Amino acid sequence: MAPVVDVRVRPGDRVRRGAPLISLDQREVSANRDRAVATAAAARESSFAADADTAAAEANQALARATHQRIADLAAKKSATPQELDQAVAALTAADAQLRGARARSAAANASRDAASAASSAADTGLTYTQLLAPFDAVVSERSVDPGAMATPGAPLLILEDPASLRLEVRLDEARAGQVQVGQAVHVSSGNDAEPTRTWIAARVNEVARLDPASHAFVVKIDLPERADTRAGGFGRARFSGPVRKALTVPASVLVRRGQLTFVFAVDGGHVARLRAVSTGSADDGRVEVLAGLTAGDLVVANPPAGLIDGRPVEATSVAAAGEPR
Repeated sequence: MAPVVDVRVRPGDRVRRGAPLISLDQREVSANRDRAVATAAAARESSFAADADTAAAEANQALARATHQRIADLAAKKSATPQELDQAVAALTAADAQLRGARARSAAANASRDAASAASSAADTGLTYTQLLAPFDAVVSERSVDPGAMATPGAPLLILEDPASLRLEVRLDEARAGQVQVGQAVHVSSGNDAEPTRTWIAARVNEVARLDPASHAFVVKIDLPERADTRAGGFGRARFSGPVRKALTVPASVLVRRGQLTFVFAVDGGHVARLRAVSTGSADDGRVEVLAGLTAGDLVVANPPAGLIDGRPVEATSVAAAGEPR
């Protein structure tokens, strides 16, 4: 958490990897780093002192051991008194204890030195967080802060987009679960272009999610090739190859859309146009699948004029709904 000092980019800017984006106030972080550096220096000095004490204790132990050996040899020859031998034994025992203590203090000092060094390295790392750099070549799509704002953990500051790594996510029903796999070639189209002008480009499936038991559908993620007209958050379509199935289709020109509903003008036996609601499915090559509302062989009005109403007589120049492989 720190105040924002400088924001160097705006939405729409292109940045290269490593380019500076945002600078945060580093005074508190710098003070923490200086404190950690000083603590590490003190810990190193304490470690040196502990090592010196250990060396002195080792020398004292060597002297006590040599003195004890000489007194023991003299005592064996009756040339030293029992008191002198006891004093030599006590001095050796004390020297051993002092050496163990010195080594323990040296180990603790070394551990403190290592901990202080690690804290200093962490402080150095924390200091780098005050300069936010671009992690990859990208386009700045959104800026959420200005100088003076407070940067807090979890709150976005900038949103970057990588045009070279966009994905299209599509949701398919469980009936197609066995027909899609990672690495499969598909064709995708971006934008809301009408069918005659729609451009399909080759792509590949990158990830297939597990089946959702609630919706009985699954998400497929498709890697998109880099294109200048593709932006994150846009609309896209995907076309998968699969087994041929029989479907009832009509030309897209026969559909009449009124609000959220779709109709066609069906022609009855008396050559009278009847407005009939239909439920549509997928569209391809200028034809639209009809899921409900028509049956094969029904006559429909092609390109119905705007003035056509339910019950009006029509001439027999209609187009039949067709069952075609899809």
